[in-house]
Amino acid sequence: MANTKNFHRIDPLTGAASLNSRLFVDPGQIGFVDLSSVRLLQCSVDTVRQLYRGMIKPEIMALFETPGVIVDFAGQRWHSGRVGRDSGYQYKLQNADLGFILLIKNFNAKIDSIGPHLKIEVSPHAIDNLSPERLQARLDYYASEVLTHLELNQCAVHIALDLQGWAPPADLVARMHCRARTHRDISGINEINWATKASIYGRGETSMFGSASGIQLAIYNKTEQARATDKLDYWQSVWKRRDSFDDQDPDNYSADQDVWRIELRYHHSVIQQFASGSCCTQTGAAIETRSFADFSAHLDGLWRYGLEQFRLQARPGYFDPLWTLIHDDVRVDVAADSLLDETEYKRYYKTSKGFSGKNVELFLGNFVSLLARERVGAQTAFDRLRQWECWPVIRDHYAAKDMNERALYKHIKALLEERNVRWGRAV
Repeated sequence: MANTKNFHRIDPLTGAASLNSRLFVDPGQIGFVDLSSVRLLQCSVDTVRQLYRGMIKPEIMALFETPGVIVDFAGQRWHSGRVGRDSGYQYKLQNADLGFILLIKNFNAKIDSIGPHLKIEVSPHAIDNLSPERLQARLDYYASEVLTHLELNQCAVHIALDLQGWAPPADLVARMHCRARTHRDISGINEINWATKASIYGRGETSMFGSASGIQLAIYNKTEQARATDKLDYWQSVWKRRDSFDDQDPDNYSADQDVWRIELRYHHSVIQQFASGSCCTQTGAAIETRSFADFSAHLDGLWRYGLEQFRLQARPGYFDPLWTLIHDDVRVDVAADSLLDETEYKRYYKTSKGFSGKNVELFLGNFVSLLARERVGAQTAFDRLRQWECWPVIRDHYAAKDMNERALYKHIKALLEERNVRWGRAV
């Protein structure tokens, strides 16, 4: 966990260093933090999204002639319907009992051509019931029923840790250090967004850091969320069955205490960066995965990487002991042999030397000129840019040039000011 130090973990009886102790000592201020009451219940994959390319079979579109009805597909009964444009797709087939939603027909690709026309979302109970290999086989089967010229087109995953005996501190935002400039706090019926700074509002039951188009950290009261969605009985059964990381207390879930969730959400574009940039330490070969089943062996690496990008600090320069605990002791519960110790994890960013880099630079120049002509402000323009489907390409291009989102915003603002000052309304 580079650039930030950990508190020392010591044996409470002997005072000797101990890798698995729950007693932490602050080396600078000689203070102690006892995390023996923290109960790590489970760390699992909460969401899988598998994307595919191909051409939609003509008979599939007949399923959507009457939206909102039950139809037969792949030997099962499904609810068909339309979905909002924000999803990027036009139609869906859903079977909540099976735990699958198929999003079909990408808005930005022609229906009679090969394109990214399918995304399959998998619910937690389906992930829990199937091994990565069996789940992938099911996903690929559904995809083959929808598309011809079928190709895997990367996956997205959410990894979630559930724990008791800990709650987010009141100064969570001030102590959370990360590259992400966006924090969202959702408290009851209130939702507030900040572009450049953050604050806790109201009861602070949910906090999110980062962008949904990159890596996002969510910390929220899972008990309250499960109760609100009428799924508390299911999650209690999971916690009782799956716990725990604590060998001395295997039945440590308590129904009398709230469960808090720390969740890392990875967009498929970020998974692709890992697939291209990470390599086997023995052979040097890139992992180049495309499916969830193939990537599942790398989830421990993804968990640790996320906790190093979002760093909860006890004080400047030192991790909060809770962050050290969940970084060092937690492993993702998935039926695959972890390749954490055999892989060097690194994200690959396309550089400006490539075709896409040149086009990004040209696009941004023309974009700023149009903004100046229409008198659009920098903040409004930047917000719209981040909602565009091509935003990940633009963001990654400038990230490779050591320019984060805030720096890119300032760059656009400066270019816009220059256009307005030099050319006025003539641009």
